[in-house]
Amino acid sequence: MHELLWLVPTLPLLGSVILMLGAGRLSIRAEAAAGALSVGFAAVIAFTIAGGFLLSPPAGAAYEQTLWRWFDVGGLSVTIGLRLDPLSLVMMLVITGVGFLIHLFATEFMEGEEGYGRFFAYLNLFVAAMLLLVLGDNFLTLYTGWEGVGLCSYLLIGFWWRDPANGLAARKAFIVTRIGDTALLIGLLLIASRLGTLNIAGAMHNAAQSWPAGSPLATLAAFLLLGGAVGKSAQLPLQTWLPDAMAGPTPVSALIHAATMVTAGVYLIARTHALFLLAPAAQYTVGGIGAATLLLAGFSALAQNDIKRILAYSTMSQIGYMFLALGVGAWGAAMFHLLTHAFFKALLFLSAGAVTMRLHHEQDIFKMGGLARRLPVAFWSFLIGSAALAALPLVTAGFYSKEAILSGAWADGSSGRVLWAAGVFGAFITGLYIFRAVFIAFFGEAHTEVSGRYGWRVILPLTVLSVLSVLGGLIELPPAFGHVTLLSNLLAPVLPATKEAASVVPLLVASLAGLLGIGLAAVLYWRPARPPAETPLWRFWHAAAGFDWLYGRLLVRPVLWAAREGADDVIDSVYDAIAWTARTLHEQVRRTQSGRVRFYTAGLAIGSISLIAIAMIR
Repeated sequence: MHELLWLVPTLPLLGSVILMLGAGRLSIRAEAAAGALSVGFAAVIAFTIAGGFLLSPPAGAAYEQTLWRWFDVGGLSVTIGLRLDPLSLVMMLVITGVGFLIHLFATEFMEGEEGYGRFFAYLNLFVAAMLLLVLGDNFLTLYTGWEGVGLCSYLLIGFWWRDPANGLAARKAFIVTRIGDTALLIGLLLIASRLGTLNIAGAMHNAAQSWPAGSPLATLAAFLLLGGAVGKSAQLPLQTWLPDAMAGPTPVSALIHAATMVTAGVYLIARTHALFLLAPAAQYTVGGIGAATLLLAGFSALAQNDIKRILAYSTMSQIGYMFLALGVGAWGAAMFHLLTHAFFKALLFLSAGAVTMRLHHEQDIFKMGGLARRLPVAFWSFLIGSAALAALPLVTAGFYSKEAILSGAWADGSSGRVLWAAGVFGAFITGLYIFRAVFIAFFGEAHTEVSGRYGWRVILPLTVLSVLSVLGGLIELPPAFGHVTLLSNLLAPVLPATKEAASVVPLLVASLAGLLGIGLAAVLYWRPARPPAETPLWRFWHAAAGFDWLYGRLLVRPVLWAAREGADDVIDSVYDAIAWTARTLHEQVRRTQSGRVRFYTAGLAIGSISLIAIAMIR
């Protein structure tokens, strides 16, 4: 079945093309079917291929499929090819499986919205670009998908374009991530020029053969790739775009956070882990960035009232855990948490969407209240997702993946212990901020009227994701709980083994930290809560430590000032002169169009005689 691999990215792309070409001519039902079923069929093919892959692993632990030769210039040959190994297999299943559930939910959530077909065209293109990113066998194909994801995020974040704030949020996401993308492009050019190939597996092999550990070139290349990963995955210092990206429809937020864009950076570092192993300074930086981001995002989430912004900061924090894992060499744990995070973060965003669609799109948790009784489906879904996010011990998938990360950090030695401490404190903050949202939004007095009802297209995705958020962690259990290693065994051919702490004490401490966070949230917010007082500390964390303020004054304002001051410089006068010349010539030629037939006839006669005379003279 691996011969059908090319259909996995092609089907969502085909769905997008059909929706674009059929704009204004397809019915709502046809647009929904084209949008959801194209991803659904891709998921069916992906899971079928995965079954064959697991039952009969290919030689070399990878399927390779060359579609056509892109170019062959100066000894550099690049093909459009796909490579399916255990790492890309996991990503493919997450993108198509979770992506289909989000598409299905969106068919009901977006009903009645202007641009229904356009929305699914963008959403399908988003999935196709992400699949190209993870399945590409060379860096150029990966980069094509990388930029496609960036384009689609811009289109979807600004989907409700009539509100200027949404357009601003889309531009912010596009521009901030371009900074990281530029670093990534330079890094890929460095790899191609020094290692002689753009094939990912070949480049990693050549790097191990050509560059010793600590090599300046390896370190520079790793830091450049890290720059790209930081931008796409919204980590410090390029994290400011993600909270504002909540301007897009809720299914977009679910897709960006759970199955596509922000996981791209984690995948990139895991895919190029051989390079980071040659650059210890870059790898330690990955862990440090992750630890700093997870703490900053956790404190910022505590100071938010908008339910979607709380979840946005929680994504930054959880991606920070994945970066922490990558930094300590817990490669498999990072991918494990990526998998479980896809389940419970999609569940949380879709549950939040299920709430807002019944509350006239109200997103302020202090204007909700009493929803546990009035919206039981949304309540139980959000509660399960929150428990998984807070790593509720034993009963949630998030517990096992987060414990794997913290166990790997503890086993990394003294430097890893510092990151472990940050991760444990982050677990406490996570339990506090997410159950703050649960208690305020779903308990207490009702503040907003509920209207409408849910259809099966909302209930089915919430049910499936709820089950996965509880049982999804059972594929990888630590020794204290049976030592199941299904995911580790799958990833073993492509990722180094994750170190594990010998003692259960780190596991117990981390579990206790999460429970303390939940308990403190119950003490503080179980009773009817009022909006927080706007103290300086609250404003500081509400503004995410003032990064937007800082960047606005250091970068944005100087650029805008230079643009205003340079509006009438000497360079502009050159182009003004060209435009004046064109307008003047146009005016002179226009005067010849007098409408007098005799004048036209005389002109034709004079021109004909002139041409004949020139021909005779020559």
